[in-house]
Amino acid sequence: MPHADDPPTVTVLTGAGISTASGIPDFRGPQGVWTRDPAAADLLDIGPYARDADVRARGWRAWAEHPAWHARPTAAHRALVDLERAGALLAVLTQNFDGLHQAAGSAPDRVVELHGTLATTSCLRCRATVPTRDVLARLDAEPDPRCTTCGGVLKPDVVYFGERLDEDALERAAAAAGDAHTFVAVGTTLTVHPVAGLVPLAVDAGARLVVVNAEPTAYDHLADEILRDPIDAALPELVARLLAAP
Repeated sequence: MPHADDPPTVTVLTGAGISTASGIPDFRGPQGVWTRDPAAADLLDIGPYARDADVRARGWRAWAEHPAWHARPTAAHRALVDLERAGALLAVLTQNFDGLHQAAGSAPDRVVELHGTLATTSCLRCRATVPTRDVLARLDAEPDPRCTTCGGVLKPDVVYFGERLDEDALERAAAAAGDAHTFVAVGTTLTVHPVAGLVPLAVDAGARLVVVNAEPTAYDHLADEILRDPIDAALPELVARLLAAP
């Protein structure tokens, strides 16, 4: 168990695999959203979204039906809260937009949402931001809801294809990766850049790499430890070992 005065040493990167047990399917896995319906990825392309009202209407219907609205954190999410409360966690860097880390009890300032969040929606013109639930409540009357401030196109604050990741989030993630003594990659294939590049950054800085994923990843060759067991079992066990280490 870390001493109260010890600095945190563990940085965790999470992908869609940590939330599948919550009922949220991943994108690229054997039963992934895009594996089963490749056309679904087109709804997350910023070009067609910005110029085509039909794409936006279909996209909003998909968001309204997304399982994230009813999902609950799992033992894996809660294990990271234990790591944080023990003073061992630098940051959770997540590719997920479902908010389950915060729902589990992770401090918002410890969670870096690299691919954005579904919780809020912004106007592409004036950048006004509103809760996404408020936008979804308007869909029956407005299939392609517009900004109530300027009439511009609204989009959930999830990073779409063709959009850049938030620079501040990337900088915070890079700092946490570079400062980690242990870097844990959970539920991600580590194929999507620039986020996947955090792994070699951490390893080059001297971190021990642990990969927790059912399938092989792009950076297994750099890993000091690879865990293929279900994430809801493997991650709590790993956290317990990290906290028990001298």
